[in-house]
Amino acid sequence: MGPGWWQIALAIVVGVLLFGGRGRISSIMADLGRGITSFRKGLSEDDATKEIEQNDVVDVEPEKDKSETT
Repeated sequence: MGPGWWQIALAIVVGVLLFGGRGRISSIMADLGRGITSFRKGLSEDDATKEIEQNDVVDVEPEKDKSETT
């Protein structure tokens, strides 16, 4: 037994309410793509910042004067 006409109508109404009219699904997917791109860019900037900080903060022992060595 298949779905009745009122079940189909209800599914269409819910679909229209959720996704609106024309082009709504494509705009949602575009926003999702921009969000993922921004997230990846943020991660790569964090990695670059950490790398710079690690290079700047290096524990270096002062060089000993060669005349002190025997």
